[in-house]
Amino acid sequence: MTNLSSAILDPLLRADPAGPRITYYDDATGERIELSAVTLGNWAAKTANLLRDELGAGPGSRVAVLLPAHWQTAGVLFGIWYIGAEVVVGEPLPTDCDVAMCTLDRLAEADETGAAEVVVLSLDPFGKPVPDLPLGVTDYATSVRVHGDQIVPERAAGPALAGRSATDVFAEAQSGAATQGFTANTRLLSTAQWGTADELVANLLTVFAGGASLVQVANPDAGALDRRRATEKVTADL
Repeated sequence: MTNLSSAILDPLLRADPAGPRITYYDDATGERIELSAVTLGNWAAKTANLLRDELGAGPGSRVAVLLPAHWQTAGVLFGIWYIGAEVVVGEPLPTDCDVAMCTLDRLAEADETGAAEVVVLSLDPFGKPVPDLPLGVTDYATSVRVHGDQIVPERAAGPALAGRSATDVFAEAQSGAATQGFTANTRLLSTAQWGTADELVANLLTVFAGGASLVQVANPDAGALDRRRATEKVTADL
């Protein structure tokens, strides 16, 4: 196994391409977005094509991800792994990254990574661009939409996460899923973050490696969680 995105997403696409894979809530804004495995794969492919064809990233590239646990972030992460590049998360971030992907409020942090290319995400549910970006900074919403939603995954991948290979990261996710008993019948409610390598494996990759689906809640309203568990047919909290 040489491509982490293929290892994670291909079984989901075969088993249940159209069912909900990520259901994202933001209780501060009232946003609700649901992605199937197909839609998630399409976002990942478009991101991969943006990174590879427009920004020159590929195997051996290091991509700093300064983004919250969000449905668009999932597409970004799997896009990075589709082209065999390495996801760099956590603090302190290194200063030798090739690309940084961030929200506007973390633009200064992105500059500190040394990345020659910086991509800013608005995370707007309707795909609105970020206004008044500095010259030389790429707006994700504007740029990603012109790229194709199919990808030939890179087979000669470099490190995937925290210097570890795709094989090692996938094995860790599979082990975690088996330990926790995640299956295709598991629907998990989570308010957890993906800000470090360990959080990313435990709170995203382990879920999908087990075939489960995820209800990810940002800015959670504690009074709404029980209702959401019932509405979304949640079987467990992550």
